[in-house]
Amino acid sequence: MTDSLILEVANFETDVLTGIYSEETGRPQPLRISLRVGLEVKDRYTPDCPLTASKNYMDLKFAASQGLPQGVHFKLIEAVADHICETLFFQDNRIMWAEVKIVKLAISENGEEIGITLHRQRRA
Repeated sequence: MTDSLILEVANFETDVLTGIYSEETGRPQPLRISLRVGLEVKDRYTPDCPLTASKNYMDLKFAASQGLPQGVHFKLIEAVADHICETLFFQDNRIMWAEVKIVKLAISENGEEIGITLHRQRRA
């Protein structure tokens, strides 16, 4: 088994114009987004490793918030997830894959998680 490094931001909530909810109401839909990215792993992480040896977690959060274009209606939440993946790949060429889980909060009735998970590999 090879070493791996997975960075995560979990259960971040944001409003996005998406799906039938936004189409019918004209309002953004509340989404809960979790991100995981596979980053190239260093041979060692010593106490004096510089911050640049990894990725800033706030960059992940940015891709799922301010990185989404304002005023754009994404018909499918899959398109939201795809845009987040592409933003992450554009940010940093060390990201080998990205996984985005989106839960549609507006249609949950009893706390169930209804949504999708998209896993994308960096294209060569």
